[in-house]
Amino acid sequence: MTKPSLPELLHAAVTAVGGTERPGQVTMAEAVAEAVDDQSHLLVQAGTGTGKSLGYLVPALAHGERVVVATATLALQRQLVERDLPRTVESLHPLLRRRPQFAMLKGRSNYLCLHRLHEGVPQDEEEGLFDQFEAAAPSSKLGQDLLRLRDWSDETETGDRDDLTPGVSDRAWGQVSVSSRECLGATKCAYGAECFAEAARERAKLADVVVTNHALLAIDAIEGAPVLPSHEVLIVDEAHELVSRVTGVATGELTPAQVNRAVRRAAKLVNEKAADALQTAAEGFERVMELALPGRLEEVPEDLGYALMALRDAARTVISAIGATRDKSVEDENAVRKQALASVESIHGVAERITQGSEYDVVWYEQHDRFGASVRVAPLSVSGLLREKLFAERSVVLTSATLKLGGDFNGVGASLGLAPEGTAGEDVPQWKGLDVGSPFDYPKQGILYVARHLNTPGREGSRTDMLDELAELVEAAGGRTLGLFSSMRGAKAAAEELRGRLDKPILLQGEETLGELIKNFAADPETCLFGTLSLWQGVDVPGPSCQLVVMDRIPFPRPDDPLMSARQKAVEEAGGNGFMAVAATHAALLMAQGAGRLVRATGDKGVVAVLDPRLANARYGSYLRASLPDFWYTTDRNQARRSLAAIDAKAKAEGA
Repeated sequence: MTKPSLPELLHAAVTAVGGTERPGQVTMAEAVAEAVDDQSHLLVQAGTGTGKSLGYLVPALAHGERVVVATATLALQRQLVERDLPRTVESLHPLLRRRPQFAMLKGRSNYLCLHRLHEGVPQDEEEGLFDQFEAAAPSSKLGQDLLRLRDWSDETETGDRDDLTPGVSDRAWGQVSVSSRECLGATKCAYGAECFAEAARERAKLADVVVTNHALLAIDAIEGAPVLPSHEVLIVDEAHELVSRVTGVATGELTPAQVNRAVRRAAKLVNEKAADALQTAAEGFERVMELALPGRLEEVPEDLGYALMALRDAARTVISAIGATRDKSVEDENAVRKQALASVESIHGVAERITQGSEYDVVWYEQHDRFGASVRVAPLSVSGLLREKLFAERSVVLTSATLKLGGDFNGVGASLGLAPEGTAGEDVPQWKGLDVGSPFDYPKQGILYVARHLNTPGREGSRTDMLDELAELVEAAGGRTLGLFSSMRGAKAAAEELRGRLDKPILLQGEETLGELIKNFAADPETCLFGTLSLWQGVDVPGPSCQLVVMDRIPFPRPDDPLMSARQKAVEEAGGNGFMAVAATHAALLMAQGAGRLVRATGDKGVVAVLDPRLANARYGSYLRASLPDFWYTTDRNQARRSLAAIDAKAKAEGA
């Protein structure tokens, strides 16, 4: 029997999900197949509506080697495992003469821990464990969540937190889950044979396609101990998120509360001298942190340096002491010891990293309204790590609707550790950039309106002219507005102002769960939804409920963001343009994502309004505009209002 061709396979898969192939999807599938066959790397930009999931799944399944697909969002992981993969596998089975297996794999703390559930949680203040079900009043929210988790544990097949609906609070989940450091290990645990996390790992070892998240991919790369099964092909979807997710995993943090918790956990397990030394070091650290002012620490201050060295040394002593003692009076001693060890090792690791001081790390103080001060350390760049760990010994395909910034892929490529496209060299990963376009006719479906006449936004102060402009646009649109703000303060101020001015419902992020807000926004065309960062990327509302997307300003990183400003400075010191490489790239990515909220289906029409004149007037404006969908462009405010009014009238005539 002849081997089925890629177009045949794609046709079968697309038909199974009730669609038709699109030119961009076919081009993408062919490029993915070529990269996998050549063991080369591909960056592919595929606009909304291209059908990119099938564009990479079909050639990957046809290749026959094990594939890992890493995504940033839970929504896409679910879509792949619950919808795209089952249908694709079934549709390809008659042609491939095999039925590829697939599995989902996440970090250990995402799975219910049966040991914690049945044996209780190691207690901070006293020896042994306490029964969290006894400790929480059954009438309290925590008590109700825990009882529901206990019932759920008998019926769930996966133990995966994301399969529990409705969900539970982080506090409740923390009582029934463990981190990989706290885990006793399958061989030492009484529940090892039934462990949900171990079962997920076993399923992943047998699967042809493993669906995971960026964080687990980062842990796999950074920690050296493989978490993912060996694989020949890696596909990174939502790849524009990868650098920030890897940076998050590689960031260490120390807070006084965290240190005090470790002291309490270790106190009963070690000799008095070791416990006292850690207690004294914790008190010294807390005193230093009381005076901490937010901002980057170019050099570690002397008082912080001494406090961290004392913490590091005391933690090292405690780690050795915990390893050498046995206390049979402690109930379920292994679990208590393991949790204490995990807490102290974490503190030792961060304290040592900061005191050692690396030119490749950035250290800063952060102040949090609820949790107080913390000291944080993050890598100046993750590009070297990604180049070394991601692109060796496997073919990598990175895809997203936004990878091409300012007209090419080199900006995103550089952040991933890739040399400019076409650069030759022995240790230089070879890659190709491909933009397969979008099925949407952006110039006919959307308008990019820049409010050129407004004042340039300053760091502080109210923007009355911007709020006037916003009110007029929302009025003209008849509601139907998604407001994307660069700060929560800006979103709140705009919501308050417009609630007083307009007879339209204004929803504000934080007043309800995100899912509930988006559902209510989609249900009523007159409703507006205002918010900040997660709305720039997380809203998929096709149709007449979202016909105006407003950005209050260009979302540059804050000038006092320690990590971003350090990265910018490093580029400048190396002779590059730090502003363009860091701040403008960050803004371009967010704006491209934000503008992508407008047109989600072929019948969608509307306006993206940017209320920041710099997009029209500044030198970098053309770079940012080149990163956005190819909408019809205007700075004429009357044109924008007329268009919105016409779109609103048409939607109302059609009953929306």
